[in-house]
Amino acid sequence: MNNFTKVNILKLIYKNKIMLWGIDLGGTKIEGIVLKSYDDPKEVSRIRINTEAQKGYNHVLNRIKELVLKLKKDSGDEPKKIGIGTPGTIDPKTKLLKNSNSTNLNNKPIKIDLEKILNLKIKIENDANCFALAETHFGSVKEIIKNPKVVFGIIMGTGVGGGIVVDGKSIFGHQGIGGEWGHTIIEQNGEKCYCGKTGCVETVISGPALEKYYSILSNKKLSLEKIYSLYKKNDTHATKTINRMLFNFGKGISNVINIIDPDIIVIGGGLSHINEIYNPDLNFVKNFVFNPTFKTKIIKPKLGDSAGVYGAAFL
Repeated sequence: MNNFTKVNILKLIYKNKIMLWGIDLGGTKIEGIVLKSYDDPKEVSRIRINTEAQKGYNHVLNRIKELVLKLKKDSGDEPKKIGIGTPGTIDPKTKLLKNSNSTNLNNKPIKIDLEKILNLKIKIENDANCFALAETHFGSVKEIIKNPKVVFGIIMGTGVGGGIVVDGKSIFGHQGIGGEWGHTIIEQNGEKCYCGKTGCVETVISGPALEKYYSILSNKKLSLEKIYSLYKKNDTHATKTINRMLFNFGKGISNVINIIDPDIIVIGGGLSHINEIYNPDLNFVKNFVFNPTFKTKIIKPKLGDSAGVYGAAFL
């Protein structure tokens, strides 16, 4: 038996027999999951606890440890490695977390510290990468295209992020920022972004950005859900807000499409409920993309808020 055959047999055994462990680390909650196997991703255990981020970095680490102990007890399994999805990404050079909106995690060696605390191998990627992986392997992408070459996963909610999956694997990138289209610039004289730049996609089409724009127009502070409800009733200010979002979504995502030309795009987050995003006659994508016969499918997610923890398990 040659080495190539041995490697593939080992991969097959791994995929079918080893339970998959994942943790989705958020600002308010930490969720953990144990899946039966890659080919049979039934939930063996799933537990959610509060992050309690206000108590500091070390407390968050200990909360993750508490969650792992709970999952061990509930599942009866003893993991050898765990995948973790987190806001932000590990800088390949410094090994510190960066670009996290959970600011108490920034500039911390979270992967190194967790491997010490848990005595396990840890794989960390950002939440958008985990979302893209989950929808590719377990979610809506798989239902439409069996073996997609390139998938682009989008999270549009409080922030705007993205993850690229090529041949089933996420693209981390040379600097750990693969897929971060939310910080490409679409308005030269736009709003200042927390990242330090001006006019980022996130400052224009995220949930808070839409709520702020509506408030400027109407002098009313409403949730995105309420604004969208008014849009469907032809409210003038809500219509202007949603139409502006669709226009800038088309402008922003066309830059991604022109560069990576994905087979399919899947959208998650709070804005994924805006149905007009999926309508090629309304989302302005074909107006900007470098292809007069643009046909790339833009689809809804299947896994909802489970995507992050499923994707982490797949890591």
